Amino acid sequence: MNTTWLHPRWLFSRRAAKALLWAVALVAAAVGANIVGIYLLGSVAGWEQWLAAASGYFLVWRLCLYGATAYGWVWMRRRLLAREDDEQARRRLMRSEIAGVVAIVALEASLLMRG
Repeated sequence: MNTTWLHPRWLFSRRAAKALLWAVALVAAAVGANIVGIYLLGSVAGWEQWLAAASGYFLVWRLCLYGATAYGWVWMRRRLLAREDDEQARRRLMRSEIAGVVAIVALEASLLMRG
C-alpha cells in the first residue's frame, strides 16, 4: 500500500514551517496589540473609539504600505521577466497582479463600507 499521499513533502518542509511560524507570529502580534490597547484604554469601547479616531492615520499608513509594495513588485517583476521571458511566466504574473489588486480593493471596500 502506497501511503505517500498521507505525508505530502511540501507540508513538512522547512519553507512551510517558516511561513506558518511567520503567520502565527503576525496573528499573535495583532492579538497582543489589541489586548494592550484595550488594557491601556480601560475598555473595548474606549479601544474602538481610539481606533475610529485614528482611522485617518491608518489610511495613510496603508497607502504608504501599498506604495512600498508596488515599488517592490515592479522591481521583482523586472527581475522575473529578465530571467523568464516566456508567455506562461507573463500569464502567471498577470494573474498574480490581478489577484493582488482585487484583494486590496476588496479590503479597502470592506473598510469603507464598515465606517
